[in-house]
Amino acid sequence: MVGRLSRLPGSVAGAVTDTLRKVTQTAETPWRVGKALLLSPEQTAAMKEAGEYVHDLRQVAGLTLDDLDAGLGLKDVSLLAAVEKGTAALSFDLILRLAAVLARRDPVPVVMRLARVYRPDLWRILEDWGIGRLSLHIERERQFINIYRRHDLARGLSDAGFAEVLSFTQHAFEMALRLTAAQEGLDDRVEAGDA
Repeated sequence: MVGRLSRLPGSVAGAVTDTLRKVTQTAETPWRVGKALLLSPEQTAAMKEAGEYVHDLRQVAGLTLDDLDAGLGLKDVSLLAAVEKGTAALSFDLILRLAAVLARRDPVPVVMRLARVYRPDLWRILEDWGIGRLSLHIERERQFINIYRRHDLARGLSDAGFAEVLSFTQHAFEMALRLTAAQEGLDDRVEAGDA
């Protein structure tokens, strides 16, 4: 298109060409934001949830949006703000860079969670390979252990008190697991730990 317009007479061609170059250089983020308007309600909800997840990761890391923008070397400082609001998507490259900054010790669950939302085509390939299932299990284990980590009171319990809470938690988990498995039609499966 720029090539065709450059054939226009004199100053008109130059002005139009310069304007188009500027637009194409700066249009990537507005385009991503604009694409968010074309999503289904389910995709929109998933992007909002992923944005809240990115926001939480950033806050836990103790970073401001400006810090994170600078750390990732982003030219468009409004992109991450739009991602956190659920109105813009992340490229896979940016997902990898974001996970490296916000989850240095364990980036795989972050990459997988964001890839499910922002790159569902890639996620399907990983699922076909079985990789997605592995990271999903890792993420679920992390969520489960975070229940314990959120409660400072648990750290102050005696060994006997903690054993009592652990026993109760195990029974409650097994009961909820069996109920949910039955609702999802998985009640015929018996795992080794359910005996």
